[in-house]
Amino acid sequence: MDTSIYLVGLNHRTANVDIRERFALANQCSQQLWAIPCSEQIRENIILSTCNRVEIVASGQSKTVDELLETWAKARNAPVEELKPYVYTYAHADAIRHLFLVASSLDSMVVGEPQILGQLKKAYKQAAQAKKTGPILNRLLHKAFSVAKRVRTETQVASNAVSISYAAVELAKRIFGDMAQHKAMLIGAGEMAELAARHLLHFGIQELFVANRTFARAQALAEEFSAHALPFESINETLPKVDIIITSTGSTDPIIRARNIAGVLRQRKNRPMFFIDIAVPRDVDPDVNGIDNVYLYDIDDLKEIVEENLSSRQDEARKAQKIVEDEVTSYLAWLKSLEVQPTIVDLIGRHERIANEELTHTLRHLDPDKILALAQASPENSKAELQNLLEPMLKAIVHKINHEPLMYLKGESTHLGQIERINTIRNVFGLK
Repeated sequence: MDTSIYLVGLNHRTANVDIRERFALANQCSQQLWAIPCSEQIRENIILSTCNRVEIVASGQSKTVDELLETWAKARNAPVEELKPYVYTYAHADAIRHLFLVASSLDSMVVGEPQILGQLKKAYKQAAQAKKTGPILNRLLHKAFSVAKRVRTETQVASNAVSISYAAVELAKRIFGDMAQHKAMLIGAGEMAELAARHLLHFGIQELFVANRTFARAQALAEEFSAHALPFESINETLPKVDIIITSTGSTDPIIRARNIAGVLRQRKNRPMFFIDIAVPRDVDPDVNGIDNVYLYDIDDLKEIVEENLSSRQDEARKAQKIVEDEVTSYLAWLKSLEVQPTIVDLIGRHERIANEELTHTLRHLDPDKILALAQASPENSKAELQNLLEPMLKAIVHKINHEPLMYLKGESTHLGQIERINTIRNVFGLK
């Protein structure tokens, strides 16, 4: 079994939001492509695609990485050369370590944020349902989940961790100051929107609107936070009423277009509007930022707020790193045992087979009269006769067990090669 593990990906450090949007997978793929199709090179795989990263973890052979990149680029209708400059690649221990860091939110833009673990669990569930995972990645992902749990339980790395949603609301607060004088609209009603709603209410927003493609979900979120639910089609007519718009949908195309904003501003008498787009792909057309009195921020603009929050948790992050290293060692030990196990089984099976064959051969050729005489003989004579009967069987077993090792030992013609084989045999059999 080939148990090599590979990880290819790009994230907020290697690619800006334009590139992450260009090569995002989760929202673009059909259900069958939630994972890359398996092949001779790619035995198992799983895709994690979020607003800040796209990563593919796979178990396979030496050319796995090339095939992953080709398939990824093809899924986004792009040449692989366009993708490669932004991609990092990890193999085996480094791939395992990186996945554990991601699961534990130690590689996130917001260190300690809880959303990434839920996203990873969802990605794993999708890959498993698509039958793209097997024993290697099943064990790896469950180990990643337990590592994340240890980090949260044994360190304070998640204490006071800001989420992307918190950073978005904090940015709005810095812009407006007194939030009680302003109204906001959330477009999207998922986990990011729910967190944003909590923070907006915490900072005292005057009025809150929630729009979502599934109106029932918008109603549920609005009811929870005493907000107003909007049908998705009512977004444009509601825009003139709000000062802050936070978007976090899974749409593949922009929801807010620059051509629609001019009329909105006239109704607002040119009062400023602030769009904070935390979706990837983006919900707001980047051209909106070129309109006077309209200010657009995307997820990359939140880094400053996030970095302010990070410094206070650096010591805890180092403790978490130690946990990750321990768990990488543990998983590698399991992988090693998995690789060795078939050989152990075959070796023991071979020796048992030889012993059983010789025992059967010996019993088949025993004279019944000799067995009867053996039972009636004195203890001394019985022991001597039993030894005479068993010695040929034992010698045959020893000869057959040692046949292949001896052929291996004698099979090298060069002096250095023979010395190496001698040392191997002496080490294997514990010969001083």
